[in-house]
Amino acid sequence: MAENPAGNPAGKTAEKTHDVRLEVNGVTHDVAVPARRLLSDALRQECGLTGTHVGCEHGVCGACTVLVDGRPVRSCLMFAVSAVGTEITTVEGLAEPDGSLNPVQQAFRECHGLQCGFCTPGFLTTVTAGLKENPCPTHEEAKEMVAGNLCRCTGYQNIVKAVERAAEIARGDAPAAPPPDGPDGGLEAASGEAEVARDDDASTTGLGA
Repeated sequence: MAENPAGNPAGKTAEKTHDVRLEVNGVTHDVAVPARRLLSDALRQECGLTGTHVGCEHGVCGACTVLVDGRPVRSCLMFAVSAVGTEITTVEGLAEPDGSLNPVQQAFRECHGLQCGFCTPGFLTTVTAGLKENPCPTHEEAKEMVAGNLCRCTGYQNIVKAVERAAEIARGDAPAAPPPDGPDGGLEAASGEAEVARDDDASTTGLGA
């Protein structure tokens, strides 16, 4: 529990913190957070997982969506202390055990279901959960699956295509196509060797290093 720091000019008592244990992407994070710390902020600030993006902070845009016990949750609407005892999956934890992209990530890459990438982590987590519940969505069901997430760039056509393509890949109906030529596969550096000076919110899409 935090104590009033020495030399506090306002003479105010520091906000109390709580020691909590968060299980994120199979890794245990022991963090100290105020009771009012949002899960989205704890993931980014205390856990260093900046792939979870913070947009509207009102649960509307879906950019901060993570999986809690496999279900999509707006992490800006959940307190970190409320997540104790759950299994949290962020965009950083969606890849397959061998490090390869999961079917949804592959499909978004193949169908170019993004532009700026800010909303992409929320779409990836949402669709990953959606296809587990409905592995064979119709076109209308694919549209409905992403209806709760906002994107200001793409017009959604390629995102819906990516949902349908991800379902095909997951079912084994068609293999994933190789990434486009170029050091970034058409999206971002896949080798991890090239460094690009970009803000972390813009660079972390979950589709490559």
